[in-house]
Amino acid sequence: MGADTAPQALVRVYEPQKDQWLPLPPMPTPRYGASAFARGNKIYVLGGRQGKMPVTALESFDLEVRGWSRLPCIPSRRAFSGCVSSDSSLFSLGGLQQPGPHNFYSRPHFVSTVEEYHVEQGAWLKPTRTSRMREKRADFVAGCLGGRVIAAGGLGNEPSPLASVESYNSAKRRWEYVAPMPTARCSSALLQTDAMMFVIGGVSQGPSAAVEALCLQESV
Repeated sequence: MGADTAPQALVRVYEPQKDQWLPLPPMPTPRYGASAFARGNKIYVLGGRQGKMPVTALESFDLEVRGWSRLPCIPSRRAFSGCVSSDSSLFSLGGLQQPGPHNFYSRPHFVSTVEEYHVEQGAWLKPTRTSRMREKRADFVAGCLGGRVIAAGGLGNEPSPLASVESYNSAKRRWEYVAPMPTARCSSALLQTDAMMFVIGGVSQGPSAAVEALCLQESV
């Protein structure tokens, strides 16, 4: 965001040989807090916020032609959702569901929503009963490990942060619990290697210095 807190659409690329930042065409949708994923010669930008309002835009930037394309929007509007990229898809998970413009008496509420954008098909897949997460959560860590999407920790309907961790088998379109985090927390950072998923810091009863890693050894 800018100094006036307005969302920005600026895009810059760093040229190591010149040690300088160069401008690229701006994003079609100004936003902050978005998730970005590099796939082949494209960068996908998913979600984000404009002020207090969640953004549903999905856009891709082609590194070869240096141009943006608008893609189908995220089907539902949610804040503090988890976004992750798998081998075939982009996911928007969980979050805090915002009430619609006509639901005057509705309050924001945690959801277990899973929305999957299949990159080759260029469409959001129709959800199934088993494709929803087992727990409603927001402000959690989301990653991909061993071919499975992982959702860990966050905030739900409990009075304290969650420790639960679940994994998504995309072939079966089903979520399964895995070992919970030793330290329940939300607002954590994520670091991934090929074999491990590190959950770093966050908020438990107060600021947390915990660093814990999940390793899935079983095959999928």
